[in-house]
Amino acid sequence: MSNFSDTVYGAPGHIQLDLAIISRQGGRNYNEDACGHWHSDHHLTCVVADGAGGHGGGDIASKLAVRHIIERNAQQPVNNGASVHELILDTNRTIHQHRQQGGVREHMHSTVVALFIELDTQTAMWGHVGDSRLYVFRRGQLRMQTRDHSLVQSLVDGGLIRPEQMRNHVQRSELLCALGSQEEDLHIGVSHDPWVIAPGDVFLLCTDGLWEYVDEAVLQQTLTQARDPREWLSTLEALVLRNAAHKPSHDNFSALTVWALDDPA
Repeated sequence: MSNFSDTVYGAPGHIQLDLAIISRQGGRNYNEDACGHWHSDHHLTCVVADGAGGHGGGDIASKLAVRHIIERNAQQPVNNGASVHELILDTNRTIHQHRQQGGVREHMHSTVVALFIELDTQTAMWGHVGDSRLYVFRRGQLRMQTRDHSLVQSLVDGGLIRPEQMRNHVQRSELLCALGSQEEDLHIGVSHDPWVIAPGDVFLLCTDGLWEYVDEAVLQQTLTQARDPREWLSTLEALVLRNAAHKPSHDNFSALTVWALDDPA
């Protein structure tokens, strides 16, 4: 089942932000992905998470991660890379605190990717753990993407496989860490310098269930052809379902996109 949501943020004279969300169960019995966003007059927070742990634990972990990041950032918005890092570290502690021995929460984990936009300064920061990704496009061209905390990413970094081999590698799903890892083993990716948002910039947060079936060239191509965020996510949804048709048990897939529009005033 699809779930689209959209709204526009921004004061007159500022860049307007149009947002849309999709989350699909895929070929699984339940959806362990979670998505959410929150805004005030000054801040927008967007989060996507992909849970794991079996028997419903992943579903709990991903929702915990999304809720905790949104609630904490609403109370005290992040303002630099260090505060993004600390917020994600605190989210990891929250996952540990909600574990229960012998129950569905015993081994729960979750990836996470979070985008933090300051509306007054029109800047963005982000952080992530695991293989849920954030992509940034400018004028239809991919300008930045997060690096996965995964075995295959380490193989790419070491020159042992090519980037295009990541999606089909037999160990593609093996993560080096996720929320729920011991703190000393946790890798947190953070944008240390704010991204100054320009009209036409597009942010995409997504789980591996989407990017596994849609490569970066196709993301760019479909983005340039889409009229708005909802049309783009509809296209990406159709591509995942078509490209994953040979795999009946394909993963849940979710995406949240934010488009920076020209001020219509």
